[in-house]
Amino acid sequence: MEATIQQFEDKYLATLKGELDTAAALEVEETLKPLYKSEGRDIIIDCTELEYIASSGLRILISILKGAKANGSKVTIKNLNDDIKNVFRLTGFINLFEFA
Repeated sequence: MEATIQQFEDKYLATLKGELDTAAALEVEETLKPLYKSEGRDIIIDCTELEYIASSGLRILISILKGAKANGSKVTIKNLNDDIKNVFRLTGFINLFEFA
């Protein structure tokens, strides 16, 4: 699993690659921690190369969303594959995030 963050003047771009399972969650959470305090910047999470997400990965995304909303930012998730999009539907997360 690989997670990266790029910071631009008005937004953050996070990229997730691989399988965000329970074993990878601690390392990914540490990498994405700066997004918890978005400082008014919007956040885009690119999931083009994300192959799998476990409940621990969903918890990380919801923590990012809570922090962003508290700072007046929005979180957009883009390029989800059909399997992961289905996980979002089944868990109700499809109603919490914006998608591109």
